[in-house]
Amino acid sequence: MNHPDTSVLVPDPTTDDDSGSGSGPDDLSHPAHQGPSIPKDHHRDVTGGWLRPAVFGVTDGLVSNFSLIAGMAGGDAAHQTIVLTGLAGLVAGACSMAAGEFISVASQTEVTQAEIEMERLELARRPAAEMKELAEFLTERGLDPDLALEAARQIHRDPDQALIVHVQEELGVDPTDLPSPVVAAVSSFGSFAIGAVLPLLPYLLGLNQLWVAMLLAFGGLFACGAIVSRVSSRTWWFSGLRQLLFGAVAAVVTFGLGALIGGHLS
Repeated sequence: MNHPDTSVLVPDPTTDDDSGSGSGPDDLSHPAHQGPSIPKDHHRDVTGGWLRPAVFGVTDGLVSNFSLIAGMAGGDAAHQTIVLTGLAGLVAGACSMAAGEFISVASQTEVTQAEIEMERLELARRPAAEMKELAEFLTERGLDPDLALEAARQIHRDPDQALIVHVQEELGVDPTDLPSPVVAAVSSFGSFAIGAVLPLLPYLLGLNQLWVAMLLAFGGLFACGAIVSRVSSRTWWFSGLRQLLFGAVAAVVTFGLGALIGGHLS
């Protein structure tokens, strides 16, 4: 007799091995496999070349230019001097960011392309050895050795597909989706300019009050962090406060230096 608290397992007729119908869970005709397919684009894009430079550019523009403005204001600089300094910081910073991102991404892409070409030559010169290597990779990922060898053999039927799989396994990159230096540079330039102009905007409009620029800069930093949280695992308030904190520390330091140095120069 079953105990009242003991759950009774009822066999699923669709998994009956004696039926000989081949409708077990591993069969693609099984009801468990008949649901809607998962769309290919259900994940966020984490490989593109625009997100990192764009986020970094806005943050850097806000922090660096507001800190520069705060330092000049702390030294009691004239309104015209602050405007000129802010504009110079905007242009110089945006150009520097764009050039740095272009060179960095271009160099990394060139190195990756050289490695891809080397792998292409290896596939042409030693196809059997490369097939064995791929089978070993698949075995490490959990496939049975015989199945891994057969999978590697089928993948190697298409040289282009074989190259893609080998590059992904050995280099950890997708050769069909390498970051673009131009996209990185343009994203960096535009985002830095947007971030840098925000704390400068009150001075461009004729105001000469640092607290207005501070509100705009801190609001921009918090908003930037909150927006980033939409493509990350952090909460919006945590990301926003983190961005704001870093900007505030930099502004306080430069304001203090401006007040200290400006006092001695006057």
